Amino acid sequence: MTTASSPTTAAQRACRLMGSLGLAGLLAACSTAEAPRFHSLLPSLQTAAAPPAATSPPLYIDLGPVGIPASIDQPQWVVRMPDDSLRMLEQERWVGPLRDELRSAVAERLARHWGAVDVRTTPAPANTGWRVRIDVQRFESVIGREAWVESQWSAVSFKTPATTLTCRVVIHDPAVGDPAALAAAHRRAVVQLADAIGERLRAVEQGGVAACAKA
Repeated sequence: MTTASSPTTAAQRACRLMGSLGLAGLLAACSTAEAPRFHSLLPSLQTAAAPPAATSPPLYIDLGPVGIPASIDQPQWVVRMPDDSLRMLEQERWVGPLRDELRSAVAERLARHWGAVDVRTTPAPANTGWRVRIDVQRFESVIGREAWVESQWSAVSFKTPATTLTCRVVIHDPAVGDPAALAAAHRRAVVQLADAIGERLRAVEQGGVAACAKA
């Protein structure tokens, strides 16, 4: 009688493949004796950039929940192997739900670098501010190669008549090495996503064309 492969067996196969490819750092992370290692998309206190001098009015934003694919909506990392198969790394986990990590990291970058203010805690003046939504279509860790993030974001102004933006961002950030390198690449990718949003909204508020930035 044939039985389905268990998650442990699948993980062991992934580790053997990584070992054959010489990915020593990721192979070491496969040890079942080790406790899970947790990662965050938020920057550390040491690496977070200092806020810029206030030269523009606050950017009032209502940032909604971030949509992510169901396949990665879990604590354990799902990674794409060099043979294009997907594997779950039980020992590598996000410190919180991935959708919450994404929203917190984008909000932190918008606040710190673009002067964004959360309208849920600080009400915006009349006809001021934006309702922003982010839908992530791909959030992949490609073993030995890159972090790959594809997302569509939309913004609707609180003005009457409303201004609407719908933009797409595709980010590939190199990541060769252990899981920590992949986590760092994803943090950089989220910064790029937040900067794309902040830069475009700031430009529109300063009289720019309400259109997506050219790739």
